[in-house]
This record gives sequence, structure tokens and C-alpha cells, in this order.
Amino acid sequence: MSHIICATEKMKAYEGLQMLCEYAGKPPEWCNELWITMLTDHAMYREFLYYLEHHGFADYMKVAGYSLTDCYVWQMEQYNLLNDSGKNTANCNKEAMVLQAFWTMAQMKKNPGCYMRKMSEGNGMDRE
Repeated sequence: MSHIICATEKMKAYEGLQMLCEYAGKPPEWCNELWITMLTDHAMYREFLYYLEHHGFADYMKVAGYSLTDCYVWQMEQYNLLNDSGKNTANCNKEAMVLQAFWTMAQMKKNPGCYMRKMSEGNGMDRE
């Protein structure tokens, strides 16, 4: 007899990611790429589970002193600049900014120097 192990936590997390991506207007390919990153990076996966449960960042993970909160703030600043607004408006999709923060953190892990330069050029540092 074959034993099947069903990781329901991962299934629920993937469903949560799919729902967030759909709400944020992200294509399925983008969603799947982020999911693969989360599955291969335990710290990022743990951060995502925390986000799903608490709708906030735990900031367990840091890259070069930057946390997900820093990435989120930086994404918001980028949104404000692109939309020529002094602050984010009601039209700003906060879930899209959260997903972009996870994406930025994943990219920062691959190339920290590039993102450290980008993020240090403006505000958004909640570093310790």
C-alpha cells in the first residue's frame, strides 16, 4: 500500500497566494514563480505564513539589514512616485504592494548590492 502525505498547510498557503495574486491582478505565471521561491526559501515561506495569519509582517528575515517592512515601504514610495502623489491613495492596491515586497525581497536575496543601492536612495529604512 502506498502512503500519501498531504501537506494541507502548503495547499492553504498556495491558495492564499493565488487569491492575493488574483486580487492584485498578477498573472498566474508571476504567482507560480513567487510560490517556487517561497518553497525553496524556508525563511520567506515562514514570513508568508505569518502574513496570511496576521495580515502583517513578522520581519524574521533580513537581507543586508532590510526587512519585508522596508521592502513594503520602498514599494509604496515607488508607487507614489509613479502616480505623482505625495501619499498613496485609496486606489493603491495594498495587497499588490505586499506581493511586490515579497518579490523585492526574493530579488534582493539574489542581488543584494543592486537593491541596497535602490533602497538607500530614498526613504523606507526601518532598520535596527
